Amino acid sequence: MTLSDEEINRLFRIRRTVMQMLKDRGYFVGDFEIDMTKEQFKDKYGENMKREDLVINKAKRNDSSDQIYVFFPEEPKVGVKTMKTYSQRMKAENVYKAILVVQQSLTPFAKSSINEISSKFQLDVFQVKLIALMILKNKIVAVDFCLASCIFVVLPKDSS
Repeated sequence: MTLSDEEINRLFRIRRTVMQMLKDRGYFVGDFEIDMTKEQFKDKYGENMKREDLVINKAKRNDSSDQIYVFFPEEPKVGVKTMKTYSQRMKAENVYKAILVVQQSLTPFAKSSINEISSKFQLDVFQVKLIALMILKNKIVAVDFCLASCIFVVLPKDSS
């Protein structure tokens, strides 16, 4: 199924914003990943892309063993099965941090599973419509809304 141009554009902007957020958090993200054009994005992922194709794995700039996953679940409301799949993958690869970019929300059971796995994994949940890229005074800032802890953080782009 081919995605609409509007949906491709939305996924492109979300991925770029997440990449900037990761860079601002100290993860190794190349400028080419943030500066990727929409056409390059479409060439890389295709017009028939699935959200799960956008999974990101990055390591900290100063510690390659400190890694994070960014998952883009397909289902609008993420359930326990998906949470279990992600946590098993993370455990198998010794990655203990993740960001879930969800379309709508988590099911109540999935929310309770986050509480159970929080002793082993650090997991942030972000809702797609709350991730935005804003241009303020010619500076790009990532606006970061975390559903899990209701934190609003503005992370300015490194001006160097």
